[in-house]
Amino acid sequence: MPPVKRLNAVPTDRVHLWLMLALTFSTGVVDAVGYLGLDRVFTGNMTGNVVLLGMAFAGGANLPILRPVLALIFFMLGAALAGRMLRKGPEGWSLRTSVSLMVVAGIITALAVFTAVADVQGISVLGSITTSALAAAMGIQAATAKRLKVAEITTVVVTSTITGLASDSRLAGGNSQYWVRRALAIALILLGAVAGAAALNVGLWLGLAFSALISILVAAAGYLRHHRERTAGNAAPASGSV
Repeated sequence: MPPVKRLNAVPTDRVHLWLMLALTFSTGVVDAVGYLGLDRVFTGNMTGNVVLLGMAFAGGANLPILRPVLALIFFMLGAALAGRMLRKGPEGWSLRTSVSLMVVAGIITALAVFTAVADVQGISVLGSITTSALAAAMGIQAATAKRLKVAEITTVVVTSTITGLASDSRLAGGNSQYWVRRALAIALILLGAVAGAAALNVGLWLGLAFSALISILVAAAGYLRHHRERTAGNAAPASGSV
């Protein structure tokens, strides 16, 4: 069977799972870039920022406050904007889903260029702009993933995934439901962080460019599957009437 036909034979929910896992890897890349390269700020994992802020407010040595606060605000703004746009669309993947992810890709691409030409690590204001914009992009991504409702995959955090993996395991008396996707999500965000940290040896822009490329590919692949299904659905009544 040709590769294209084999891919078309894969159930849509499985394709969506693969695409969300790819975005989970991308989040690992972005968070590594933000935390290691931009003053210890998580742009995808907001739980991390809340904990950092708590420690900073208690007098933690040299912990940032402004950038985590801005990241939280802009993450919520991004999620709110995506939620408003996607709420008017149909369930599952739609053109709006791909547009939302292309916006994510556009923001991160712009930041890759920005960090390549500007001293975002040396100039505080530019660094804050970068982390805030990244957080907005991750908020859009998280809201888009939530709309797709791929079980156990949020693309931005894996704490609940780790909890589910352990609490539903056979060791805990469960049936290990979703253990493969849970394990993959944990492994991929870890590998993404490794890739993001390694990319910093070249520059901030490399990790961001890699993440943007993943978002573009996910948006395109999701749209192509959606378009194929819609075309097939429109053609079905005509073929049945012959």
